[in-house]
Amino acid sequence: MPNTDVRAADMADRDLIVRLAFGSMAAQTLRAAVRLKVPELVGDKPRPAAEVAVAAGAEPQPMTRLLRALAALGLLREHAPDSFSVTPAGALLDPAHPESLTSFVRMFTEPAIVRAWEHLDSSVRTGDIAFDTVFGTDFFSHLAQHPELSAEFNAAMSQAVSETAAVLPYAFDFGRFTSVTDVGGGDGTLLAAVLAAHPGLTGVVLDTTEGLAQAPRTLERHGLRERCSLVAGDFFRSVPAGSGLYLMKSILHDWTDDQAVTILRHCREVLPPDGRVLIVEPVLPESATADEVTCLSDLNMLVNVGGRERTREDFEEVCRRAGLTVTSVTPLPEAAPFWLIEAA
Repeated sequence: MPNTDVRAADMADRDLIVRLAFGSMAAQTLRAAVRLKVPELVGDKPRPAAEVAVAAGAEPQPMTRLLRALAALGLLREHAPDSFSVTPAGALLDPAHPESLTSFVRMFTEPAIVRAWEHLDSSVRTGDIAFDTVFGTDFFSHLAQHPELSAEFNAAMSQAVSETAAVLPYAFDFGRFTSVTDVGGGDGTLLAAVLAAHPGLTGVVLDTTEGLAQAPRTLERHGLRERCSLVAGDFFRSVPAGSGLYLMKSILHDWTDDQAVTILRHCREVLPPDGRVLIVEPVLPESATADEVTCLSDLNMLVNVGGRERTREDFEEVCRRAGLTVTSVTPLPEAAPFWLIEAA
């Protein structure tokens, strides 16, 4: 008689491989849902697929098939044949949701991101950045040449940082300082949350002109124009002096070790004796496997920008080379997989 336990294990293994192979299709299903505005058209009450199709300007039968796929992915719920509503997860694809991830989905399913992944094997063999080969320029220069894509990237980063912004102001002793500079702070979402929670602080957001494009609107929305200044610059050249704390969220992982050292060294050059650098990034374990998102992010850095996720030892080394000493490494469980790396 066949060994049913072995057979079950074999089927589970096969199912895992099939699901992973279909992963890019699931991502493009998300992209189609966002582009067709499915979450906001469906809503949280059961709605017939035919009505959704009319509202989206789509054909009824293909729309029904899309809605069923979204239900299988856990983003919609099918109440009766061809009648759907949005699940709590699916609601995050509605731009009107306060915790929307619409721009994040658009950006990470964007051909500019995805195409380089087709050459992951080449990047693994050579260590070269696949994006540069595919597009003939580096990722951030490509963004600068395409303002709409740059704005989408900024919006995606704002959505990606929102969870961290909700917990970071209360997870670190910002009260020790009077001013904080967010190095590569984009549209200012993270620093705005810190300043709002600590009225005694003033702030500076440093980024490229493209990176800062949406920052005035963010500061205006939070009533922080008087307490926060925007500095267009290049952290590979310099970092503005005057702050006791230099904050970096998801910046160093974009760059090689030598480039990370350059950024940190510029912070070190303007750091007062009692100042600190606060790095907010995932910390890879030394040997055990990290979570799936962090591992995939590590490969994304490889193929698209040339950076990498780092272990505690890696962070200590790049800080040491920049003249800094890591004084603490603390997990941020409410915003996993991020950690706080403090350096003096």
